[in-house]
Amino acid sequence: MEVTDNEEPILNRGENTVALQSLLFKLQRWQWWLLVAINVFFLVAGQSAAVLLGRFYYDQGGNSKWIATVIQTAGFPILFIPLFLLPSDKEPLASYTSSPSVRTLASIYLVLGVIIAGDNYLYSLGLSYLSASTYSLICASQLAFNAVFSYFINSQKFTALILNSVIILSFSSALIAVNDDSGGPSGVSKWKYFLGFLVTLGASAVYSLLLSLMQLSFQKVIKKETFSVVLEMQIFTSLVATCVSVAGLFASGEWKTLHGEMQSFGKGSISYVLTLVWTAVTWQVCSVGVVGLIFVVSSLFSNVISTVALAVSPIAAVIVFHDKMNGVKIIAMLLAVWGFASYTYQNYLDDSKLRKAQSNVTETRNNSVC
Repeated sequence: MEVTDNEEPILNRGENTVALQSLLFKLQRWQWWLLVAINVFFLVAGQSAAVLLGRFYYDQGGNSKWIATVIQTAGFPILFIPLFLLPSDKEPLASYTSSPSVRTLASIYLVLGVIIAGDNYLYSLGLSYLSASTYSLICASQLAFNAVFSYFINSQKFTALILNSVIILSFSSALIAVNDDSGGPSGVSKWKYFLGFLVTLGASAVYSLLLSLMQLSFQKVIKKETFSVVLEMQIFTSLVATCVSVAGLFASGEWKTLHGEMQSFGKGSISYVLTLVWTAVTWQVCSVGVVGLIFVVSSLFSNVISTVALAVSPIAAVIVFHDKMNGVKIIAMLLAVWGFASYTYQNYLDDSKLRKAQSNVTETRNNSVC
């Protein structure tokens, strides 16, 4: 795998991105970093909250794999609120790039939505057959998968700092996984355990592929610079994924057991409904952060932050569930901070280099005019 000293965000790559580059440089440096920070917060907070709520759902007697799949995307209608509040595009992009047809966009949303639904079900199925520690350890493999997909699909170039970040964050998640003292599900046979291992590994690979395909869609097809396109991507792919998941819920017959599950829920039926609702909301917050980071930075960076969230979850568990925090978890948190800082510093160097190059080009043109 090639290692170079250049790793650029989506909007700075590709043969037809000249207009997008100029629009990106209209942002002040602090504005770009603020946008990145907001998306990082959405991803980490959303994923951590969703994981905690998911654990609460299973701990209190929840058992439906398809309903756990549905709620990962069913909260998409709330995204219409920020979409309608965003100002309409003012830039005459048509003069630079042609907008994709409705058929092209529909095809992208349909394909990605079906992949999301299948991936969500694989994660739900794997979690039902594996202990939390094994599940987290396998999920950490998504960074390795994403590195491969980003290299071949998105022409992602890797630096020493990026590789260091990937390795450190993987070690951090692995430490948390092997240190997790929660027991595995009872009554799970060796065959189901092996099946859970395979489907979770497959889900990690599919998730990484999905991130790269989203990045490719932004880079080669959509080619728009506003955050509204991020919301549109999330809304329409979630719509497709939710329809597919609901169809699976009814086709499997699990919908017949939901009433009994609600009545027997440990904290009561009202808590059951609220748990599902807030899980759906937090997954949407997480998804906006994921797609936003793909759009602003890269799919690899988005996956790195997802791995950071795996290290943040134990801290949230200490606060919410009063889990024990030991030395291994503290070390894992420090490793996560180290890996995150390494990758962030690389993006800072790339940002400085790109803006300096743009400034030199502008100064040269001004001198030639004079």
